Amino acid sequence: MTAQLIALGFDANDPARLARFWAGLLGWESADDPHGGITLLPADDTGFRLRFLPSQEKKNRQNQAHFDLTSTSLEDQRRTVARALELGGSHLDIGQGPDADHVVMADPEGNEFCVIEPGNKFLADCGFIGALASDGTQAVGYFWAEALGWPLVWDQDEETAIRSPHGGPKITWGGPPVAEKTGKNRLHFDLAPSPGGDLDAEVERLISLGATRLDIGQGEAGHVVMADPDGNEFCVYP
Repeated sequence: MTAQLIALGFDANDPARLARFWAGLLGWESADDPHGGITLLPADDTGFRLRFLPSQEKKNRQNQAHFDLTSTSLEDQRRTVARALELGGSHLDIGQGPDADHVVMADPEGNEFCVIEPGNKFLADCGFIGALASDGTQAVGYFWAEALGWPLVWDQDEETAIRSPHGGPKITWGGPPVAEKTGKNRLHFDLAPSPGGDLDAEVERLISLGATRLDIGQGEAGHVVMADPDGNEFCVYP
């Protein structure tokens, strides 16, 4: 049995505003979220939803993960950048230098993302969301490959990447050096057991792979909060 990746959750100070930005940029439709946030439903082969959940915490460091958006041409790249700016995004300097072919940007709450140049071979067969690029160890890449049952599509120089057998974005981990974790991540995975699976059994399987249970004050919530081997939070729902 493997877990299903059902959503990528964003902590948001203004969930409605952040959802509008990403809905406009991706062309996805919004829906009510049972946990008080807003959900965006994929309009392509992404395979998981985006969830924007209310949080009072302010962003104070670079995110552990960010989207890499693909381009079919230089004009297409420029259109994506222009659309992001119109929706409330901004350019971001993280030291990429003036000669970088990709464009680094931030959404209205400062969450980083990149608009990748055309002709990128690694993302050549991916859709508009080419990758969720993550800071992380080789071991955590192996963990998520086992947890989700997704094959490794890259494993070199301690950099790893996995991808669903059904397509969609790649999830990548850049290997060392990995930034020290100093607080709760603003982005996290939401998982569910495979159809017919049991929540408790899935939690125990994830623990056997190297995950741990977490208490972040969730109380008697119906889901289980956990951390992967790098300490990144994720949730498992019934």
